[in-house]
Amino acid sequence: MPRLQIFNHPLLLGFEEFERTLERIAKSGDGYPRYNIEQRGENGIRITLALAGFSAADLSVHVEDNQLVIRGRQEEPEGRVYLHRGIAARQFQRSFVLADGLEVTGATLDNGLLDIDLERPPAATRVRRIEIRDMDAPARKPGGA
Repeated sequence: MPRLQIFNHPLLLGFEEFERTLERIAKSGDGYPRYNIEQRGENGIRITLALAGFSAADLSVHVEDNQLVIRGRQEEPEGRVYLHRGIAARQFQRSFVLADGLEVTGATLDNGLLDIDLERPPAATRVRRIEIRDMDAPARKPGGA
């Protein structure tokens, strides 16, 4: 995959990790399981995954660094003989990259739909003054002028 040209701009410093994350996301093309992402209020997001046949014991939800990772694995029941198998029962891993400050507040499984709620706290404005040291100014002597 070619490098994204926008990150080569000289005014964008320190975005190498972000660029690698975007490249990794672009390479993950598996569409299973299907999911929705919806806005819930001003600061809320809900991710819903369609997981027919999975129980809560078959699933795990973790936040690893800045990624939400959902994994699923079903045990195959012994003795079943399928004439047609159209319902997927394979293991999966689905990851979502989380922005700084985005927190997972809970997860529920209901009727084959896993809902994961996230909340973005209101951003606080951060202003920090940087002192400028004048290296050309004559050194001041302690206690006097």
